[in-house]
Amino acid sequence: METPNISSSSFLWYFIRFLVLVCLILCSLETCFTLEESDVKSHLGLEYSHTVQVKSLLPATTCSPSTQGHDKKASVLKVVHKHGPCSHFNQSHKENAPTHTQILGQDQARVNSIHSRRNPKKAIDRRGQRQRDSTTVPALSGSTVGAGDYIVTVGLGTPKKQLSLTFDTGSDLTWTQCRPCIRPCYKQVDPIFDPSVSSSYANVSCNSVVCSQLKSGTGYAPACATSTCVYTTAYGDGSISVGFFAKETITLTSTDVFDGFLFGCGKINQGLFRGSAGLLGLGRDSISFVEQTAAKYGRFFSYCLPSTSSSTGFLSFGREKRGRASKGVKFTRLATLPQKEYSSLYGINLVGITVGGRKLPISISVFKTSGTIIDSGTVITRLPPQAYSALRAAFQQGMKSYPRAPAISILDTCYDFSSYETVNIPKIAISFKGGLTLDLDGTGIIYPVTASQACLAFAANKNDSDIAVFGNVQQLKLEVVYDVDKGKLGFASGGCL
Repeated sequence: METPNISSSSFLWYFIRFLVLVCLILCSLETCFTLEESDVKSHLGLEYSHTVQVKSLLPATTCSPSTQGHDKKASVLKVVHKHGPCSHFNQSHKENAPTHTQILGQDQARVNSIHSRRNPKKAIDRRGQRQRDSTTVPALSGSTVGAGDYIVTVGLGTPKKQLSLTFDTGSDLTWTQCRPCIRPCYKQVDPIFDPSVSSSYANVSCNSVVCSQLKSGTGYAPACATSTCVYTTAYGDGSISVGFFAKETITLTSTDVFDGFLFGCGKINQGLFRGSAGLLGLGRDSISFVEQTAAKYGRFFSYCLPSTSSSTGFLSFGREKRGRASKGVKFTRLATLPQKEYSSLYGINLVGITVGGRKLPISISVFKTSGTIIDSGTVITRLPPQAYSALRAAFQQGMKSYPRAPAISILDTCYDFSSYETVNIPKIAISFKGGLTLDLDGTGIIYPVTASQACLAFAANKNDSDIAVFGNVQQLKLEVVYDVDKGKLGFASGGCL
């Protein structure tokens, strides 16, 4: 066999090509190892999912106050979950903490009460009277002022008495239990307020203009008892508060003191209030705290709800007292709801939902038909049935590698994470009119019952015409900014832990 005749020039040419090829390979390898993290995530499809530690979804047994959020020098209120270790309720009423089934059942009662505003004939209190139904906070309005409540502490009277109140953007009237109760007072952690020992307390007259404002704020016409204005407010589960409409000094901080604040001094209070002293109403009616303090705060407030019941958040009033996250706030316009029954609620224009990087094929008319409100007191976000079906299908597709778990109450899409330390959850983004897209944190997507039962934190309304509700699970860790004067609602990430 003949040996190929390769000239020295040809050999040199092949050798140079070989070196070039080696250099290209080495360069490519180096590039692979210096890829940005975002490029790697994109290649693996992880940029469209949250990697979440399962234990981070569950509350701890000890309090871990948030190190983020508002400036400590600002005049703000600390927000705690009523039944978490950061609350004094935890020691006094631990045995009364509701189960998840109760919380979700109460949440549905609250949403029913919101929907019943369009049909007051369906809302009946325990005495058989028709009601328009107010809403209440953390978990359910009075209709369940006790499911997933977030509370703040304020001072009432002179000298001031500290009271723990559930704060609620879905209610207008601020009220607390007052001694003496006409019927037995329900059990609360704080001492019950006694107006007879306050030098600044005064009842409101039946003939006063402010007495006539009660109907728009509570849904009930005021009554009269020996020339004193009497309020009534009732909730979807039959919980009620009835008492004297009065004026008193309310204190948030040493520099935030308001004289002549209108509130309800409750004499008959029954229902699922679970130990709180009453309610702080942050709705849009003239009797709400937001409206009564407008001269000082300019109808501007923000809050951050902690991601678990073992952490803390804040409630802040006034533009100059915004949280640290507010520099990154993005706004959408508050919506004017066509139904006058919802005029005191905060309407928003939801226009689309994205799951795992893909926008769901939901017609914008679906959201226009229902309308949407944001509510600090509703736990689980409610969507029109068409929108929820599309969301659920896309989420289930992204979670198909995880074992399913039984449904619980209103939550029908649950998973068993007990065998995992971390899980990958499809990202969900909510789009609002005006170009704002809100990327939900992992804690705003999953409602953890236990490690073996973690559920998609969305549910469907009964009908497509029922108003949609953006609930507080989806608001966790965000600073939610209400600029009511300018008709805007904003969100900023990293508000609290």
